[in-house]
Amino acid sequence: MFEIFVYDTYEEVSQKAFEVMKKLVSEKPNAVLGLATGSSPVGLYKKMVEDHKNNGTSYADIVSYNLDEYIGLPVTHSQSYSTFMHENLFDAIDIKKGNVHLPSGVSSNLEKHAADYETELEQNPQDIQVLGVGSNGHIGFNEPGSSFDSVTHVVTLKHQTRLDNARFFATLEEVPTHAVTMGIQDIMRAKTILMVATSLKKADVVYGMIKGDISENVPASILQKHPHVIVVLDKAAASKL
Repeated sequence: MFEIFVYDTYEEVSQKAFEVMKKLVSEKPNAVLGLATGSSPVGLYKKMVEDHKNNGTSYADIVSYNLDEYIGLPVTHSQSYSTFMHENLFDAIDIKKGNVHLPSGVSSNLEKHAADYETELEQNPQDIQVLGVGSNGHIGFNEPGSSFDSVTHVVTLKHQTRLDNARFFATLEEVPTHAVTMGIQDIMRAKTILMVATSLKKADVVYGMIKGDISENVPASILQKHPHVIVVLDKAAASKL
């Protein structure tokens, strides 16, 4: 079931997303947070940091699991999702280092690592899962064609996804070709999903996610079957609904 909120600006979108997160963290100080990277949740994380500094909201007992990571980038790489999360959130709040979980893109045995991550997720289902949506409908790095039954796995990134992410790298050739990602089963296990999408380039996929056919060609469409999805959009992203 979708709860849809539409705002004029990214600032307002981020504020609503923050209010959802703050309510959970306040009501359940040991909540399990499923977190995402990319431009969509940056404003949310900024507001979480500001609230922690100004109001003392604590994350000391919070546990986090991230959606995905590029394969081949060391954790210290400027574009690794580990670096993104530490720079945008973890280093500025009081979450314990041992409570932070990120998939590794440099494991010597990626398949075993994915299986071990899956086991942890099964034992610690997310109270909330933050999501953005790719222009091709991917959630996490579950690209079009991904099975709705998928669990944590290694994936080959579509050309469109690499193009979309090339702005963060000097050249397209530097964008990794593979990633490790939570599967769609893992995402759907979350009690609440918080989807943030902005800009006109997301309008078609937002429509497909909410009103299109449920199809593995648009992985985000599976969210139509989730009991509680909070969708926070700007007017451009909502323009085709």
